[in-house]
Amino acid sequence: MRFVDEYRDPAAAKSLVNAITRLSGELGRTLRFMEICGGHTHTIYRHGLEQLLPEAVEFVHGPGCPVCVIPMGRVDDAVWLAHQDVIFTTFGDMMRVPGTGGSLLQAQANGADIRFVYSPLDALKIARDNPGREVVFFAVGFETTAPSTAVTVAQAAKLGVENFSVFSNHVLIRPPLEAILGTGGLQLDGFIGPGHVATVVGSDHFQFIPAEHKLPIVVTGFEPLDILQAVDMLLTQYSEGRCEVENQYARVVRPEGNEAARRLLDEVFATRETFEWRGLGYIPHSGYQLAPAYAEFDAERRFTLPGARVADHPACQCGLVLTGQLKPWECRVFGRGCTPERPIGTCMVSPEGACAAYYNFGRLHREAAAIKL
Repeated sequence: MRFVDEYRDPAAAKSLVNAITRLSGELGRTLRFMEICGGHTHTIYRHGLEQLLPEAVEFVHGPGCPVCVIPMGRVDDAVWLAHQDVIFTTFGDMMRVPGTGGSLLQAQANGADIRFVYSPLDALKIARDNPGREVVFFAVGFETTAPSTAVTVAQAAKLGVENFSVFSNHVLIRPPLEAILGTGGLQLDGFIGPGHVATVVGSDHFQFIPAEHKLPIVVTGFEPLDILQAVDMLLTQYSEGRCEVENQYARVVRPEGNEAARRLLDEVFATRETFEWRGLGYIPHSGYQLAPAYAEFDAERRFTLPGARVADHPACQCGLVLTGQLKPWECRVFGRGCTPERPIGTCMVSPEGACAAYYNFGRLHREAAAIKL
């Protein structure tokens, strides 16, 4: 398949692995690279890249899984909304995320009218088809998915759809990275940058990492060879004494990003004063709410949400996984009390979650049997 097979070519992978092994040997120390995006985590473990690379290269999980970072209190708010005689619409991967009183899937089983959609525009269509019902869309994601919500809200305003609102849980990529880097407690040597976010914000958006934190970053695609090439580029920067933003994903990402999408985000959304993240607590200016011009479509203004801050399940260590402090298999309930069928935390629920990647692809520890690419 074009644009897939060429990025999974075994001969090219072997060549890159050999180059990485040589470079890491010359550098003579272990280098820890954080893959920011959960999509990268799944590629790494689905294709056994960690086993292919020398132990001197270590992957560290980051906070780039949009479902995983939503705190339990916001899930509880969503479940509460779903019980308010509304049509509650959501992406499918949010259905099984546990709150304190159960998940949206359980709420649906108990009679709430919850429908999963593939696009916020699907939710807007449901609102237009059901003018006598309030329709709420559960908006989740980084700058990758926020433009589609912005388009939908702008369209609702244009069409004068009065029974549609958005429960915005959109978040921004820079603040959590600043929070992780600012603590100084996690030793990192570079970043594998989120390719999908960068299609919107641009690779230049990450200049703060080398400029302020003296670490390299390579914005990367999602196929095995993309990630291997990114590791090679990071090691090459160290070998040559450089510290830069590089764009491995040039077939999709531009330095300036998608300017039309960015303008629309600036029009429809405003940055919150603060927003709560699982594992990171409240981070200033890290989430989106609807701008005053579109406030009539804001579910948090239309409904009085409980808004309680809720601690994670005491056995769940998703917060430590999301901030790179713990490998999933080191969690005390991984694969025992917490499985994809009966998840305790978001990292086991989401298709981009690190725990789900480890569990589904058999990575119970680093010494697991290597799988050939």
